[in-house]
This record gives sequence, structure tokens and C-alpha cells, in this order.
Amino acid sequence: MFATLLDQLQNVGTWVVSPLGILSLGFSIWMFVDAIRRQEWIWAICIFFFNIFSALMYFVFVYRQAASLSTRGFELPGAHQRQRVKELQAKIHHLDKAHHHSQLGDVYFQQGKLPEAEKSYRAALERDPADIDTRAHLGQCLLRANRAADALPFLQGVVSEDPKHDYGHSLMALAESYTSLSQIDLSIATWQRVVENHSYPRARVQLAELYLGQNQPQLAKALLQEVLVEDPHAPAFQRRRDRVWVRRAKSLARRDSRVTS
Repeated sequence: MFATLLDQLQNVGTWVVSPLGILSLGFSIWMFVDAIRRQEWIWAICIFFFNIFSALMYFVFVYRQAASLSTRGFELPGAHQRQRVKELQAKIHHLDKAHHHSQLGDVYFQQGKLPEAEKSYRAALERDPADIDTRAHLGQCLLRANRAADALPFLQGVVSEDPKHDYGHSLMALAESYTSLSQIDLSIATWQRVVENHSYPRARVQLAELYLGQNQPQLAKALLQEVLVEDPHAPAFQRRRDRVWVRRAKSLARRDSRVTS
């Protein structure tokens, strides 16, 4: 178990005869490369020398938490490396500007550190209460923290001011807030506003789910077909971003007889 990754690579012939060994080696390499990409140097060293045990620990405590938001298809723009955090913290220390607090909130959001993100967003609003990006991103942060009731006034205010804010992402977050609060009619109406102007699979799939819940399978079927037909022709980066929604569309299309009929 505690053989080094290098030793295992040098003795790859032994691993080939063991499917479990191959899986363990592949998983360790995957986590090792990810740790380097994220500049998690201590973790990378631990995985290198104590690969499978450290790789499992890294997956649970770092990779899964950092990936939890993006794999669900919820993203904000912005880098999320440690160097960027340090740069923003230094600027905040010397300048204490609202936009630096807001940018730091975006970094924490991408890392899945929602309490830290909320703290930064609120610090930004203390310095500039009118900033629409900060209000929108705080609303998204609260929504991802399962606090839809707290998120709602921020998102409603943003959408009222600019329905197209963040290319429709704020409007989608508002629709998700309504869904979380069981305000289904408002959620459907908001999703309809999104799909009128955007082709996001995230919007189409969630609206299709609501249509199925309202026993409107034909409307759901049309939306799911649009997602599945357009996906193969989308750019690679878009397919990576939307794959969670495409999988959900395929799952709905398979398991719900009202859609397949």
C-alpha cells in the first residue's frame, strides 16, 4: 500500500495482471496530476510516496469539495488558485476596495468555500452596496448553501434591475431559488424567460423536470430532445461544462415513459 508511485510505474508488469492494481494505479496518477494542477504541493508529495491511501484522502477532502459545484454545472467566472487568493488578500490589506473583496468571494465560490465566499461578498457590499455583480454572486452563494430564502431578495433585485445579468445566469439562479422554495409556477415562468433567450441545457433540463411534475410530458420531451440533438455539435469546452445536464437529460429520456412514448 505504501509503495511509491515511481516504484509502481517501474513494476508496471506486476500491475497489469491485477485489475485492482491497474485501477489503483490509475486513480493515484489521476489524483497526483490533479494535485499538481491545483498547486496542492503537500498533497502531491503525499500521493507520490503513499499513493493509494493519500489519493483517497485527497479525493475526499480536496478534489470532491472543489469539484462539487462545477460538476453540478454551476460556475462563476474567475481563477481559483492559491496565488490569486494571496494577491487579493494583499490588495485588500493595503487598499480595502470593494471589488477586491468581491473578486476574492468569486475565488472562494469556485473552490466550494461558501462561508468564506459569503463573508467576502458581504464585506464588498459594506463598501459598495449597489454593486450588481456582488449582489448577484452573493445570491448564488447563498443558494448553493441551501439558503434559497436568503438568496431570493438578492437575485430578485438583480434580475429586476437587469434581466440579462451574467448572460442569464442570475435569472437561472432565481428560477432555482423558486424551485427550492416550492414556488413552482414562478419557477416555470422564470425558466421560460431563460429559454426564450438562451439555449443552456441547465435551463432546458430543469424546466423539463418541472413540466413532467406538472404532467406536461410533450413540453418536457421537446426540451430534452433539443439538449440531446445540440450536444454533439457544441464546442468541446461547452460540452464539458454542460455534461452533467446532458446526462440528466438522457436519464430522464430513458426512465420516463411519458417522454419516450
